Amino acid sequence: MNHKDLLRKLFERSIEVADPMRSLARFLPAKPEGRVLVVGAGKASARMAEAVEAAWGPCDGLVITRHGHGRPCQGIEIVEASHPVPDAAGMVATERMLDLLAPLGEGDFVLALISGGASALLCAPIDGVSLAEKQAVNAMLLASGAPIDRMNTLRKHLSRVKGGQLAAAAYPARMLALMISDVPGDDPAFIGSGPTIGDSSTLEDARAVALRWQLPLPDSVRAALLRPSGVIAPGDPRLARVENRIIAAPAQSLAAAADMGRRAGWQVQVLSDRLEGEAREVAVDQARLVMQLAADRKPGAPPLLLLSGGELTVTRRGDGLGGPNAEFCLALALALNGAEGIHALAGDTDGVDGGAEVAGAVIGPDTLAKAQRLGEDASLALARNDAHRFFAALGDQVITGPTLTNVNDFRAILLT
Repeated sequence: MNHKDLLRKLFERSIEVADPMRSLARFLPAKPEGRVLVVGAGKASARMAEAVEAAWGPCDGLVITRHGHGRPCQGIEIVEASHPVPDAAGMVATERMLDLLAPLGEGDFVLALISGGASALLCAPIDGVSLAEKQAVNAMLLASGAPIDRMNTLRKHLSRVKGGQLAAAAYPARMLALMISDVPGDDPAFIGSGPTIGDSSTLEDARAVALRWQLPLPDSVRAALLRPSGVIAPGDPRLARVENRIIAAPAQSLAAAADMGRRAGWQVQVLSDRLEGEAREVAVDQARLVMQLAADRKPGAPPLLLLSGGELTVTRRGDGLGGPNAEFCLALALALNGAEGIHALAGDTDGVDGGAEVAGAVIGPDTLAKAQRLGEDASLALARNDAHRFFAALGDQVITGPTLTNVNDFRAILLT
């Protein structure tokens, strides 16, 4: 097995352990008596719903997932909508979800299934903001390079469902929210913009995001950010009957990959499961680290595997097709400049890097030489944020299709 195949096996293992069909059942109580309603949103939510029905049998409910990420369920309705920019299908389904929650009483039970992607898929703009304007703001945020927690702060204050508002809509019913974390630090308030979690951010915080990243917000959005927000404060009594549990997180996937590497006889260092920052800048930092480790290695030392997770960002500078994982690999290849014995893979565990149906890419010592032979300019591709097209030309994309889970970025650098 060559080095690229070995790295792909590690990536596949990281995805496997985060599959809701493996992880969800142990967090489920016995199915409550009385009315039970299952709701949810996210790229893993349909698979989560499938796992619920495998344990509980057919259930009533509505779950919103990304196009292509649906699963067959016995009773729960699965709606597919657009991600990362919301669409009318997501907005209509969200309104229907709120209608389902509205008549619930104290004796009813709601199971909420939340995973990464819910920020776009749960779409209910506040009064005075249209879907088109919400889409424009989302697109601005995605191109800005802002960290996910700052993006979600602004999103929450433009929504009628985020920042605890989904849970408030279900009150006084009892709610259990099961989550798959795709955010650095696993703060449930930022998973899918925290629809079941109270939030202490303010409208001033939301306006500060727009100012810091110089977002040209529509006038109606600016006006909306001056009116009272519907975001639910953490101590609000409408959250008193909600329990939130994380059922899968990046650290578990990295640990599984690390264990696989150790069984292969490699030394393993897990750098962090919560790295943030510009993809190209983190790539330069990790290139510097691995080059120093290579220089310090003793003859005959076993291979060294460096693992990291988290969520990197890309500031759009060009008109290319790329995502943070592919851009990380491209910048890493340039920084390593063909250094011998160093191979790497970066991929998003949901199978979607940026807006492309590509998980990420792999690189090796021959990446730049291969690109030159094929007439591809790595530096130009990086300048244009065109990493996906670059790696497609080299045949070095990592394509998984929908993985039905989402514990964010996975990065592995192997020094042989």
